[in-house]
Amino acid sequence: MSGGVQWGDAPLRWQEVAQVARGNAPLTLSENAWQRISQGRAIVQHIIDAGQVAYGINTGLGALCNITLAQEQLSQLSRNTLLSHACGVGPLLDEAQTRAIICAAVANYSHGKSGISCAIVEQLLAFLNLRITPQVPSQGSVGYLTHMAHIGLALMGVGEVSWQGRVLPAAQALEEAGLAPITPGAKEGLSLVNGTPCMTGLACLALDDAAKLLDWADVTGAMSFEALRGQTAAFDEEILALKASPGLQHSGHRLRQLLADSQLLAESQGVRTQDALSLRSMPQVHGACRDQFAHAQRQVDTELNACTDNPLIIGTLDNWRVVSQAHPHGESVAMACDILAIAMAELGAIAERRLDRLVNPLVSGLPAFLVTRPGVNSGMMIAQYVAASLCAENKQLAQPAVLDNFVTSALQEDHLSLGTGAALKLHRLNGNLYQILGIEYLLAAQGLEFHRIDTLAPGTRRALALLRETVPTWEDDRWLAPEIAKAVAALKRHATEEVM
Repeated sequence: MSGGVQWGDAPLRWQEVAQVARGNAPLTLSENAWQRISQGRAIVQHIIDAGQVAYGINTGLGALCNITLAQEQLSQLSRNTLLSHACGVGPLLDEAQTRAIICAAVANYSHGKSGISCAIVEQLLAFLNLRITPQVPSQGSVGYLTHMAHIGLALMGVGEVSWQGRVLPAAQALEEAGLAPITPGAKEGLSLVNGTPCMTGLACLALDDAAKLLDWADVTGAMSFEALRGQTAAFDEEILALKASPGLQHSGHRLRQLLADSQLLAESQGVRTQDALSLRSMPQVHGACRDQFAHAQRQVDTELNACTDNPLIIGTLDNWRVVSQAHPHGESVAMACDILAIAMAELGAIAERRLDRLVNPLVSGLPAFLVTRPGVNSGMMIAQYVAASLCAENKQLAQPAVLDNFVTSALQEDHLSLGTGAALKLHRLNGNLYQILGIEYLLAAQGLEFHRIDTLAPGTRRALALLRETVPTWEDDRWLAPEIAKAVAALKRHATEEVM
Protein backbone atom coordinates (compact mmCIF):
# COMPACT_ATOMS: atom_id res chain seq x y z
CA MET A 1 0.00 0.00 0.00
CA SER A 2 1.55 3.30 -1.10
CA GLY A 3 2.86 5.39 1.76
CA GLY A 4 1.87 2.72 4.25
CA VAL A 5 3.61 0.77 6.98
CA GLN A 6 3.96 -3.01 6.86
CA TRP A 7 4.82 -5.17 9.85
CA GLY A 8 5.66 -8.82 10.21
CA ASP A 9 9.13 -9.44 8.76
CA ALA A 10 11.42 -7.08 10.70
CA PRO A 11 11.75 -5.72 14.23
CA LEU A 12 9.32 -2.92 15.07
CA ARG A 13 10.22 0.47 16.53
CA TRP A 14 8.17 2.81 18.68
CA GLN A 15 8.42 5.46 15.96
CA GLU A 16 6.31 3.30 13.64
CA VAL A 17 3.54 3.04 16.23
CA ALA A 18 3.56 6.82 16.63
CA GLN A 19 3.52 7.26 12.85
CA VAL A 20 0.41 5.13 12.45
CA ALA A 21 -1.36 6.31 15.60
CA ARG A 22 -0.80 10.02 15.03
CA GLY A 23 -0.77 10.09 11.23
CA ASN A 24 -2.60 8.73 8.26
CA ALA A 25 -0.19 5.94 7.32
CA PRO A 26 -2.19 2.74 6.67
CA LEU A 27 -0.94 -0.38 8.43
CA THR A 28 -0.70 -3.82 6.84
CA LEU A 29 0.83 -7.15 7.83
CA SER A 30 3.17 -9.26 5.73
CA GLU A 31 2.16 -12.60 4.27
CA ASN A 32 4.48 -14.32 6.76
CA ALA A 33 2.62 -12.68 9.64
CA TRP A 34 -0.75 -13.84 8.31
CA GLN A 35 0.60 -17.39 7.99
CA ARG A 36 1.79 -17.35 11.60
CA ILE A 37 -1.58 -16.08 12.83
CA SER A 38 -3.41 -18.72 10.81
CA GLN A 39 -1.20 -21.51 12.16
CA GLY A 40 -1.71 -20.39 15.77
CA ARG A 41 -5.47 -20.40 15.30
CA ALA A 42 -5.34 -23.85 13.71
CA ILE A 43 -3.62 -25.20 16.82
CA VAL A 44 -6.40 -23.79 19.03
CA GLN A 45 -9.03 -25.47 16.87
CA HIS A 46 -7.08 -28.72 16.94
CA ILE A 47 -6.99 -28.65 20.77
CA ILE A 48 -10.75 -28.12 20.90
CA ASP A 49 -11.50 -30.81 18.35
CA ALA A 50 -9.23 -33.29 20.16
CA GLY A 51 -10.91 -32.63 23.50
CA GLN A 52 -7.65 -31.59 25.19
CA VAL A 53 -7.78 -29.27 28.21
CA ALA A 54 -5.68 -26.09 28.01
CA TYR A 55 -5.86 -22.94 30.12
CA GLY A 56 -7.64 -20.06 28.45
CA ILE A 57 -8.85 -22.19 25.57
CA ASN A 58 -11.44 -24.37 27.28
CA THR A 59 -11.09 -23.40 30.94
CA GLY A 60 -12.27 -20.50 33.05
CA LEU A 61 -9.95 -17.52 33.51
CA GLY A 62 -7.72 -16.29 36.32
CA ALA A 63 -8.82 -17.81 39.61
CA LEU A 64 -11.38 -19.89 37.65
CA CYS A 65 -8.62 -21.68 35.70
CA ASN A 66 -9.54 -25.13 37.05
CA ILE A 67 -13.08 -25.06 35.66
CA THR A 68 -13.30 -26.95 32.34
CA LEU A 69 -15.90 -25.73 29.84
CA ALA A 70 -17.88 -27.58 27.20
CA GLN A 71 -17.17 -26.75 23.55
CA GLU A 72 -20.51 -24.98 23.09
CA GLN A 73 -19.61 -22.58 25.92
CA LEU A 74 -16.31 -21.34 24.50
CA SER A 75 -17.61 -18.57 22.26
CA GLN A 76 -19.91 -17.40 25.04
CA LEU A 77 -16.90 -17.30 27.40
CA SER A 78 -15.03 -15.03 24.98
CA ARG A 79 -18.02 -12.69 24.62
CA ASN A 80 -18.58 -12.66 28.38
CA THR A 81 -14.89 -11.96 28.97
CA LEU A 82 -15.09 -8.79 26.88
CA LEU A 83 -18.36 -7.67 28.47
CA SER A 84 -17.21 -8.24 32.05
CA HIS A 85 -13.74 -6.80 31.57
CA ALA A 86 -14.94 -3.61 29.83
CA CYS A 87 -15.50 -1.74 33.06
CA GLY A 88 -13.11 1.19 32.72
CA VAL A 89 -14.00 4.56 34.22
CA GLY A 90 -12.93 8.18 33.97
CA PRO A 91 -12.08 10.46 31.03
CA LEU A 92 -11.73 8.87 27.62
CA LEU A 93 -8.38 8.24 25.97
CA ASP A 94 -7.76 10.51 23.02
CA GLU A 95 -7.85 9.13 19.50
CA ALA A 96 -4.09 8.72 19.10
CA GLN A 97 -3.80 6.89 22.43
CA THR A 98 -6.48 4.36 21.51
CA ARG A 99 -4.98 3.89 18.05
CA ALA A 100 -1.53 3.29 19.58
CA ILE A 101 -2.96 0.56 21.80
CA ILE A 102 -4.54 -1.11 18.77
CA CYS A 103 -1.20 -0.90 16.95
CA ALA A 104 0.61 -2.61 19.80
CA ALA A 105 -2.09 -5.30 19.93
CA VAL A 106 -1.66 -6.01 16.21
CA ALA A 107 2.10 -6.26 16.76
CA ASN A 108 1.50 -8.79 19.54
CA TYR A 109 -0.84 -10.93 17.45
CA SER A 110 1.46 -10.82 14.41
CA HIS A 111 3.71 -13.42 16.07
CA GLY A 112 0.96 -16.02 15.77
CA LYS A 113 1.42 -17.18 19.37
CA SER A 114 -1.92 -15.91 20.72
CA GLY A 115 -4.21 -18.29 18.84
CA ILE A 116 -6.40 -15.42 17.67
CA SER A 117 -8.04 -15.61 14.23
CA CYS A 118 -7.04 -13.66 11.14
CA ALA A 119 -10.57 -12.22 11.05
CA ILE A 120 -10.14 -10.39 14.34
CA VAL A 121 -6.74 -8.98 13.37
CA GLU A 122 -8.27 -7.87 10.04
CA GLN A 123 -10.99 -6.06 11.98
CA LEU A 124 -8.41 -4.29 14.13
CA LEU A 125 -6.53 -3.19 11.00
CA ALA A 126 -9.78 -1.98 9.46
CA PHE A 127 -10.45 0.14 12.53
CA LEU A 128 -6.99 1.69 12.21
CA ASN A 129 -7.09 2.28 8.48
CA LEU A 130 -10.66 3.59 8.41
CA ARG A 131 -10.01 5.62 11.59
CA ILE A 132 -12.85 4.02 13.54
CA THR A 133 -11.79 4.65 17.14
CA PRO A 134 -13.44 2.94 20.12
CA GLN A 135 -14.36 5.16 23.06
CA VAL A 136 -12.08 3.84 25.81
CA PRO A 137 -12.14 5.08 29.44
CA SER A 138 -8.64 5.89 30.63
CA GLN A 139 -8.83 4.53 34.19
CA GLY A 140 -9.21 1.04 35.60
CA SER A 141 -6.14 -0.90 34.49
CA VAL A 142 -3.56 -2.48 36.79
CA GLY A 143 -1.47 -3.10 33.67
CA TYR A 144 -3.84 -4.57 31.08
CA LEU A 145 -7.42 -5.92 30.62
CA THR A 146 -9.92 -3.02 30.70
CA HIS A 147 -8.74 -0.85 27.81
CA MET A 148 -8.46 -3.69 25.31
CA ALA A 149 -11.82 -5.05 26.52
CA HIS A 150 -13.52 -1.82 25.43
CA ILE A 151 -11.75 -2.09 22.06
CA GLY A 152 -12.83 -5.73 21.76
CA LEU A 153 -16.46 -4.79 22.42
CA ALA A 154 -16.36 -2.24 19.61
CA LEU A 155 -15.16 -4.96 17.23
CA MET A 156 -18.35 -6.84 18.17
CA GLY A 157 -20.51 -3.77 17.57
CA VAL A 158 -21.00 -2.97 21.26
CA GLY A 159 -20.33 0.45 22.79
CA GLU A 160 -19.47 3.69 21.01
CA VAL A 161 -16.79 4.79 18.56
CA SER A 162 -15.69 8.03 16.96
CA TRP A 163 -15.73 8.06 13.17
CA GLN A 164 -15.77 10.80 10.57
CA GLY A 165 -16.12 13.50 13.19
CA ARG A 166 -19.02 11.83 15.02
CA VAL A 167 -19.46 9.70 18.13
CA LEU A 168 -21.93 6.94 17.31
CA PRO A 169 -22.87 3.40 18.30
CA ALA A 170 -20.24 0.89 17.23
CA ALA A 171 -22.87 -1.23 15.45
CA GLN A 172 -23.92 1.76 13.33
CA ALA A 173 -20.33 2.62 12.42
CA LEU A 174 -19.62 -0.97 11.41
CA GLU A 175 -22.68 -1.02 9.18
CA GLU A 176 -21.83 2.31 7.54
CA ALA A 177 -18.23 1.22 7.00
CA GLY A 178 -19.31 -2.08 5.45
CA LEU A 179 -17.87 -4.19 8.26
CA ALA A 180 -19.52 -7.10 10.07
CA PRO A 181 -19.36 -7.44 13.88
CA ILE A 182 -16.95 -10.13 15.00
CA THR A 183 -18.05 -13.19 16.95
CA PRO A 184 -15.06 -14.13 19.14
CA GLY A 185 -14.34 -17.84 19.36
CA ALA A 186 -12.42 -19.94 21.86
CA LYS A 187 -9.59 -18.05 23.59
CA GLU A 188 -10.18 -14.91 21.52
CA GLY A 189 -11.83 -12.94 24.30
CA LEU A 190 -8.85 -13.69 26.54
CA SER A 191 -6.38 -12.82 23.79
CA LEU A 192 -8.11 -9.50 23.19
CA VAL A 193 -7.83 -8.37 26.80
CA ASN A 194 -4.46 -9.92 27.64
CA GLY A 195 -0.86 -8.82 27.19
CA THR A 196 0.85 -5.43 27.38
CA PRO A 197 -0.43 -3.58 24.25
CA CYS A 198 -2.09 -0.92 26.38
CA MET A 199 0.97 0.24 28.30
CA THR A 200 3.28 -0.36 25.33
CA GLY A 201 1.18 1.60 22.84
CA LEU A 202 0.83 4.48 25.27
CA ALA A 203 4.57 4.37 26.01
CA CYS A 204 5.35 4.66 22.28
CA LEU A 205 3.43 7.94 22.11
CA ALA A 206 5.10 9.18 25.29
CA LEU A 207 8.48 8.51 23.69
CA ASP A 208 7.38 10.46 20.61
CA ASP A 209 6.61 13.48 22.79
CA ALA A 210 9.72 13.06 24.93
CA ALA A 211 12.02 13.00 21.89
CA LYS A 212 10.65 16.33 20.69
CA LEU A 213 10.76 17.86 24.17
CA LEU A 214 14.40 16.84 24.65
CA ASP A 215 15.33 18.57 21.40
CA TRP A 216 13.36 21.72 22.17
CA ALA A 217 14.81 21.98 25.68
CA ASP A 218 18.24 22.46 24.10
CA VAL A 219 16.82 25.22 21.90
CA THR A 220 14.91 27.14 24.56
CA GLY A 221 17.81 26.63 26.96
CA ALA A 222 20.25 28.08 24.42
CA MET A 223 17.97 31.10 23.95
CA SER A 224 17.85 31.72 27.71
CA PHE A 225 21.61 31.22 27.96
CA GLU A 226 22.28 33.84 25.28
CA ALA A 227 19.74 36.32 26.65
CA LEU A 228 21.49 36.04 30.04
CA ARG A 229 24.95 36.39 28.44
CA GLY A 230 26.22 32.99 29.58
CA GLN A 231 29.84 31.91 29.69
CA THR A 232 30.37 29.38 26.89
CA ALA A 233 33.47 27.82 28.47
CA ALA A 234 31.09 25.46 30.30
CA PHE A 235 30.20 23.87 26.95
CA ASP A 236 33.80 23.43 25.81
CA GLU A 237 34.08 20.28 23.69
CA GLU A 238 37.33 19.09 25.26
CA ILE A 239 35.94 19.55 28.76
CA LEU A 240 32.64 17.78 28.06
CA ALA A 241 34.55 14.86 26.49
CA LEU A 242 35.93 14.09 29.96
CA LYS A 243 32.55 12.62 30.95
CA ALA A 244 31.62 9.68 28.74
CA SER A 245 27.86 10.18 28.61
CA PRO A 246 26.37 9.90 25.11
CA GLY A 247 23.49 12.17 26.09
CA LEU A 248 25.82 14.79 27.51
CA GLN A 249 27.94 14.82 24.35
CA HIS A 250 24.81 15.12 22.20
CA SER A 251 23.29 18.02 24.13
CA GLY A 252 26.66 19.75 24.42
CA HIS A 253 27.13 19.53 20.66
CA ARG A 254 23.65 20.91 20.02
CA LEU A 255 24.17 23.82 22.41
CA ARG A 256 27.46 24.72 20.72
CA GLN A 257 25.72 24.60 17.34
CA LEU A 258 22.83 26.76 18.48
CA LEU A 259 25.12 29.37 20.05
CA ALA A 260 27.84 29.35 17.39
CA ASP A 261 28.90 32.76 16.02
CA SER A 262 27.06 34.73 18.70
CA GLN A 263 28.63 38.17 18.82
CA LEU A 264 26.68 38.88 22.00
CA LEU A 265 28.26 35.91 23.79
CA ALA A 266 31.71 36.72 22.45
CA GLU A 267 31.41 40.23 23.86
CA SER A 268 30.10 38.83 27.16
CA GLN A 269 33.05 36.56 27.97
CA GLY A 270 34.42 37.37 31.40
CA VAL A 271 31.41 39.32 32.70
CA ARG A 272 31.24 36.69 35.45
CA THR A 273 33.48 33.85 36.57
CA GLN A 274 30.79 31.20 36.16
CA ASP A 275 27.07 30.98 35.56
CA ALA A 276 24.41 29.51 37.80
CA LEU A 277 24.02 25.77 37.47
CA SER A 278 20.72 26.05 35.60
CA LEU A 279 22.76 27.56 32.75
CA ARG A 280 26.16 25.91 32.85
CA SER A 281 24.92 22.39 33.67
CA MET A 282 22.56 22.09 30.70
CA PRO A 283 24.74 19.49 28.93
CA GLN A 284 24.93 17.42 32.11
CA VAL A 285 21.22 17.61 33.00
CA HIS A 286 19.78 17.48 29.49
CA GLY A 287 22.32 14.76 28.71
CA ALA A 288 21.32 12.63 31.69
CA CYS A 289 17.70 12.93 30.57
CA ARG A 290 18.71 11.79 27.09
CA ASP A 291 20.52 8.78 28.53
CA GLN A 292 17.38 7.74 30.41
CA PHE A 293 15.35 8.23 27.24
CA ALA A 294 17.74 5.88 25.41
CA HIS A 295 17.20 3.25 28.09
CA ALA A 296 13.42 3.68 28.02
CA GLN A 297 13.17 3.33 24.26
CA ARG A 298 15.18 0.09 24.34
CA GLN A 299 12.76 -1.34 26.92
CA VAL A 300 9.67 -0.24 24.99
CA ASP A 301 10.98 -1.57 21.68
CA THR A 302 11.76 -4.90 23.36
CA GLU A 303 8.18 -5.14 24.63
CA LEU A 304 6.74 -4.02 21.30
CA ASN A 305 8.47 -6.96 19.63
CA ALA A 306 7.51 -9.50 22.30
CA CYS A 307 4.73 -12.07 22.59
CA THR A 308 2.85 -10.87 25.66
CA ASP A 309 -0.24 -13.07 25.75
CA ASN A 310 -1.03 -15.72 28.36
CA PRO A 311 -1.18 -18.56 27.60
CA LEU A 312 1.07 -18.68 24.56
CA ILE A 313 0.68 -21.31 21.86
CA ILE A 314 3.86 -22.67 20.32
CA GLY A 315 4.82 -25.49 17.99
CA THR A 316 2.87 -27.11 15.16
CA LEU A 317 -0.32 -29.10 14.78
CA ASP A 318 1.73 -32.26 15.31
CA ASN A 319 3.80 -30.97 18.21
CA TRP A 320 2.19 -28.13 20.14
CA ARG A 321 2.31 -26.69 23.64
CA VAL A 322 0.06 -24.23 25.45
CA VAL A 323 2.19 -22.54 28.09
CA SER A 324 0.93 -20.45 30.99
CA GLN A 325 3.51 -17.86 31.99
CA ALA A 326 3.73 -14.17 32.93
CA HIS A 327 4.67 -12.23 29.78
CA PRO A 328 1.65 -9.90 30.26
CA HIS A 329 3.19 -8.57 33.46
CA GLY A 330 4.80 -5.48 31.89
CA GLU A 331 7.34 -4.68 34.61
CA SER A 332 9.95 -3.43 32.15
CA VAL A 333 7.59 -0.95 30.46
CA ALA A 334 6.32 0.28 33.81
CA MET A 335 9.87 0.90 35.03
CA ALA A 336 10.84 2.55 31.74
CA CYS A 337 7.89 4.96 31.98
CA ASP A 338 8.68 5.74 35.61
CA ILE A 339 12.35 6.40 34.89
CA LEU A 340 11.51 8.57 31.89
CA ALA A 341 8.98 10.49 34.00
CA ILE A 342 11.75 11.40 36.45
CA ALA A 343 13.98 12.51 33.57
CA MET A 344 11.30 14.66 31.94
CA ALA A 345 10.36 16.22 35.28
CA GLU A 346 14.01 17.21 35.71
CA LEU A 347 14.07 18.69 32.22
CA GLY A 348 11.17 20.91 33.25
CA ALA A 349 12.69 21.76 36.63
CA ILE A 350 15.90 23.14 35.16
CA ALA A 351 13.96 25.04 32.48
CA GLU A 352 11.84 26.70 35.19
CA ARG A 353 15.03 27.80 36.98
CA ARG A 354 16.31 29.37 33.75
CA LEU A 355 13.11 31.24 33.01
CA ASP A 356 12.98 32.44 36.62
CA ARG A 357 16.39 34.05 36.09
CA LEU A 358 15.08 35.75 32.95
CA VAL A 359 12.35 37.62 34.83
CA ASN A 360 14.51 38.54 37.86
CA PRO A 361 16.35 41.84 37.28
CA LEU A 362 18.70 41.11 40.19
CA VAL A 363 20.44 38.41 38.12
CA SER A 364 19.32 38.93 34.52
CA GLY A 365 20.62 42.37 33.66
CA LEU A 366 17.28 42.77 31.85
CA PRO A 367 14.21 44.88 32.70
CA ALA A 368 12.08 43.43 35.48
CA PHE A 369 9.69 40.75 34.17
CA LEU A 370 10.90 41.47 30.62
CA VAL A 371 8.88 44.62 29.92
CA THR A 372 10.24 48.08 29.21
CA ARG A 373 7.76 49.75 31.57
CA PRO A 374 7.50 47.51 34.66
CA GLY A 375 5.06 48.74 37.25
CA VAL A 376 2.26 49.70 34.96
CA ASN A 377 2.97 46.36 33.23
CA SER A 378 3.38 43.04 35.07
CA GLY A 379 4.94 41.46 31.99
CA MET A 380 6.01 37.85 32.45
CA MET A 381 5.76 37.82 36.25
CA ILE A 382 2.95 35.30 36.57
CA ALA A 383 4.12 33.14 33.67
CA GLN A 384 6.93 32.06 35.98
CA TYR A 385 4.37 31.21 38.66
CA VAL A 386 2.59 28.94 36.16
CA ALA A 387 5.85 27.17 35.30
CA ALA A 388 6.58 26.66 39.00
CA SER A 389 3.10 25.20 39.52
CA LEU A 390 3.56 22.78 36.64
CA CYS A 391 6.96 21.70 37.99
CA ALA A 392 5.36 21.00 41.36
CA GLU A 393 2.70 18.85 39.67
CA ASN A 394 5.39 17.05 37.68
CA LYS A 395 7.17 16.19 40.92
CA GLN A 396 3.99 14.39 42.01
CA LEU A 397 3.62 12.67 38.63
CA ALA A 398 7.25 11.50 38.74
CA GLN A 399 6.58 9.31 41.76
CA PRO A 400 7.01 5.68 40.61
CA ALA A 401 3.82 3.80 39.82
CA VAL A 402 5.57 0.43 39.62
CA LEU A 403 6.24 0.42 43.36
CA ASP A 404 2.53 0.26 44.15
CA ASN A 405 1.04 -3.19 44.45
CA PHE A 406 -2.36 -4.73 44.97
CA VAL A 407 -3.84 -8.23 44.93
CA THR A 408 -6.40 -9.09 42.25
CA SER A 409 -8.23 -12.16 40.97
CA ALA A 410 -8.59 -13.86 44.37
CA LEU A 411 -4.81 -14.07 45.02
CA GLN A 412 -4.10 -15.39 41.50
CA GLU A 413 -2.58 -12.08 40.40
CA ASP A 414 -0.75 -10.87 43.47
CA HIS A 415 1.98 -8.72 41.93
CA LEU A 416 1.12 -6.04 39.39
CA SER A 417 3.17 -3.66 37.26
CA LEU A 418 0.72 -0.71 37.11
CA GLY A 419 2.37 -0.04 33.76
CA THR A 420 -0.66 1.57 32.15
CA GLY A 421 -0.90 4.04 35.01
CA ALA A 422 2.83 4.73 34.64
CA ALA A 423 2.39 5.46 30.93
CA LEU A 424 -0.68 7.66 31.45
CA LYS A 425 0.96 9.82 34.10
CA LEU A 426 3.98 10.17 31.81
CA HIS A 427 1.60 11.53 29.17
CA ARG A 428 0.30 14.11 31.66
CA LEU A 429 3.83 15.02 32.69
CA ASN A 430 4.89 15.50 29.07
CA GLY A 431 1.87 17.74 28.55
CA ASN A 432 2.99 19.90 31.47
CA LEU A 433 6.52 19.99 30.09
CA TYR A 434 5.28 21.33 26.77
CA GLN A 435 3.75 24.22 28.74
CA ILE A 436 6.94 24.85 30.74
CA LEU A 437 9.13 24.90 27.63
CA GLY A 438 6.52 27.02 25.84
CA ILE A 439 6.81 29.57 28.64
CA GLU A 440 10.61 29.49 28.44
CA TYR A 441 10.40 29.92 24.67
CA LEU A 442 8.19 32.98 25.13
CA LEU A 443 10.34 34.53 27.85
CA ALA A 444 13.70 33.75 26.27
CA ALA A 445 12.54 35.30 22.99
CA GLN A 446 11.48 38.42 24.88
CA GLY A 447 14.84 38.51 26.67
CA LEU A 448 16.78 38.21 23.41
CA GLU A 449 15.00 41.23 21.98
CA PHE A 450 16.52 43.46 24.65
CA HIS A 451 19.80 42.83 22.82
CA ARG A 452 20.63 43.78 19.24
CA ILE A 453 19.18 41.05 17.03
CA ASP A 454 22.13 41.17 14.65
CA THR A 455 24.48 40.17 17.49
CA LEU A 456 22.61 36.91 18.20
CA ALA A 457 23.70 33.46 17.06
CA PRO A 458 22.11 32.37 13.77
CA GLY A 459 20.54 29.35 15.52
CA THR A 460 18.79 31.34 18.24
CA ARG A 461 17.77 33.99 15.69
CA ARG A 462 16.01 31.29 13.66
CA ALA A 463 14.24 30.01 16.77
CA LEU A 464 13.16 33.55 17.61
CA ALA A 465 11.85 34.11 14.08
CA LEU A 466 9.77 30.90 14.24
CA LEU A 467 8.01 32.14 17.37
CA ARG A 468 7.46 35.60 15.95
CA GLU A 469 5.46 34.09 13.11
CA THR A 470 2.57 33.74 15.56
CA VAL A 471 3.51 35.67 18.75
CA PRO A 472 4.49 39.34 18.44
CA THR A 473 6.96 41.09 20.73
CA TRP A 474 5.56 41.97 24.15
CA GLU A 475 5.43 45.71 24.80
CA ASP A 476 2.41 46.33 27.01
CA ASP A 477 0.41 43.79 28.97
CA ARG A 478 -2.05 41.77 26.93
CA TRP A 479 -3.86 38.49 27.50
CA LEU A 480 -0.99 36.11 28.17
CA ALA A 481 -2.70 32.69 28.15
CA PRO A 482 -3.23 32.63 24.35
CA GLU A 483 0.42 33.63 23.84
CA ILE A 484 1.59 30.65 25.89
CA ALA A 485 -0.73 28.40 23.90
CA LYS A 486 0.75 29.72 20.63
CA ALA A 487 4.28 29.12 21.89
CA VAL A 488 3.39 25.53 22.82
CA ALA A 489 1.78 25.05 19.41
CA ALA A 490 5.00 26.23 17.78
CA LEU A 491 6.98 23.61 19.73
CA LYS A 492 4.61 20.89 18.57
CA ARG A 493 4.42 22.10 14.99
CA HIS A 494 8.11 22.66 14.26
CA ALA A 495 11.02 20.25 14.41
CA THR A 496 14.23 21.65 15.84
CA GLU A 497 15.99 20.85 12.58
CA GLU A 498 14.44 24.11 11.36
CA VAL A 499 16.69 26.11 13.70
CA MET A 500 19.84 23.95 13.85
